[in-house]
Order: sequence, then C-alpha cells, then structure tokens
Amino acid sequence: MSKSIQQGAADVDNENRLRFSVSLVKQGKHQFYTLTMPSEVLARTCSVTTRKEDPEKGFQRELDAKRAKEIAEYIDRGLGTIPSSIVLSAQESAELKIVGRGKTIEFTDTPGAFLILDGQHRVYGFSKAKTSLRVPVVIYNGLSRTEETRLFIDINTKQKPVPSQLLLDIKQLADIETETEQTLRDIFDLFDKDRHSALAGYMSPAESARNKITRVTFNQAAKPLLGIFPGRESTEIYEILNSYVEALNIEIVKKTNEPLLSKPVVFRAFMAFFKPVAQRVVDKFGNEYSASNFHSVIAPVFQNMQIKKLEKPGTSWSKLKDYLEERLSSKLVL
Repeated sequence: MSKSIQQGAADVDNENRLRFSVSLVKQGKHQFYTLTMPSEVLARTCSVTTRKEDPEKGFQRELDAKRAKEIAEYIDRGLGTIPSSIVLSAQESAELKIVGRGKTIEFTDTPGAFLILDGQHRVYGFSKAKTSLRVPVVIYNGLSRTEETRLFIDINTKQKPVPSQLLLDIKQLADIETETEQTLRDIFDLFDKDRHSALAGYMSPAESARNKITRVTFNQAAKPLLGIFPGRESTEIYEILNSYVEALNIEIVKKTNEPLLSKPVVFRAFMAFFKPVAQRVVDKFGNEYSASNFHSVIAPVFQNMQIKKLEKPGTSWSKLKDYLEERLSSKLVL
C-alpha cells in the first residue's frame, strides 16, 4: 500500500482492502457516505458503462480523451483545485462494508469496484495526472441499475450549468482571458456602453435575453473578423464594425421597426457578410471605413429585398449569409 493511501485510510490487515473515515448522509429515501479519497485510488477502482459498451445496461457518455488530458494538465500545473465531489455507486466487487461503529468504510481495491455516476472525466483526468490529490467523494451502496440510472439522470438534469455568457463575462475577473477573448470583450463592451453605438440597447453582457445579443453570440460572429484587422486596437475595430452596423440600420429601418440585428441568426449572418462588403469598400474607397461608404455598397443588396428573409430567417445563419452574398455579387433585384 502506498504512503499516500496509508495516510488517508485506517489500518487494515488485507492489502487488497482499504478503509476510509466517512460520514453518513440521509436525503429522502436515499443515504450515502461522504469522504475524501486519493485520486490514484479513484483512478484504479472506478469505471463507467456507456451505451456503446453495453446497449442494454449502459447509460454514461463516452469518455473524451482531450478533456481528460486538459484536466490532468490542470492538476499537474498546480493551477487550482477541483472541489466538487465524485459520485460513485459501490459494485458487488467492492464488497463494501461499514465498520468502526459506522464511521469507516472498507472495500476491495480492485478495478470496477465503483461505478461513476458523476465525474467520469475528472477521474479519467486523475488517471493521466502525475500529481496525487485528495478528492471529495460521495458513495452510494446497494443501488440497483435502475436506481443508478435515475440518479445519473437527476444529477445531469437537475443541476443547471452556469450560462456560457456569464462565464465569458467574468473571465476578466478570474484573469484567465486569452488575448482574443480580451479583444472581443473590449469590442462588445464598446457596443454595449459607447453612446455612439449602433447596437445600443441590443447587448446583454451576462445573461440570455429576448432581442439581445449575448457575448457568446457576439464572439461567435466577430471572432472570424479579427484576422482582417492585424495590428489594430480594439477601439479601431469597434469603430469600423460600428460604421458597418450603422449602414445596415439605415436600410433595416426603411423596411421594419423590428430590431432584426438582435436576432442571433441575422446578426451572425451580417457579421459574416462583413468581409465581402469590406472588400468592396476597400476597392472603391481605400481604407475609408465610414458608414456612408459601407452604405453605398450594401444599399443595392437591400433593394427590393423580401424583408421576411430577415424577419423569419430560420436557423441557419450561413444560408442567410450566402443569400446576401449572392445579392451583393449580382446586385440582383427580386
């Protein structure tokens, strides 16, 4: 038995049996044990059963090796902690027993002793890491496969994940933004707060909202455009994109009062449409990215356009972008 295991487990005569101090927790009809366990013990005693491996009884997702590798690197770099509990169900091979007046569990140190109900990628990451951690663990005992499956469903549906737009909004506070994310955040914030913003009132920094552009939608739309502006500051990129949106608004307002650009599909389509429009502007006016120059290029695209294309764009922004590009290239009047 390794030194790290001995420090966390009670003495036990059989080398293949491990003991750990636990607390019993009762919730409704269920009860489980909480404890901490060395990550290497989890790595060698836990398993998952996927639908692919066992179509009749499997219920887990397939393991993502890339995600597990990222977890292992995170652990080995000492970048932070993983405080959330791994949730397990003891299997028959564990031969789990409660000893020491209910304060200690004993089980067999063998592969497949526990089925993972939550945390399979963390455990997979532990197996790839060189560093040992003490990990919070919850162990259920005596569950049927039906009960295990129901718990898996409850864990993965009742716990609402943090919205992606909130995570993007607070990355700055955590000081973990990439350079690209910082640039996108700066541009988004200018569209949100600048008094000259053509998207004023359309931005939603931290949560999803009807007729609002979230950071997730904005980043997906604007990130591909950053390569057009090498060496430019965020404020310069914002000014160019803002002039483009101003030109779009001139034509959109002529056709409807509906905030069409706040529709994610419409917004992403028009942002993807920026590249060919910008190239036309450069061809005609050089690097003068003014709203009037953008407008001179896009005005023919809107001529006799069926506004329903924008009011009810469907779910594919790329199809709408292709439609706009066709009109730009041919100046087709429908």
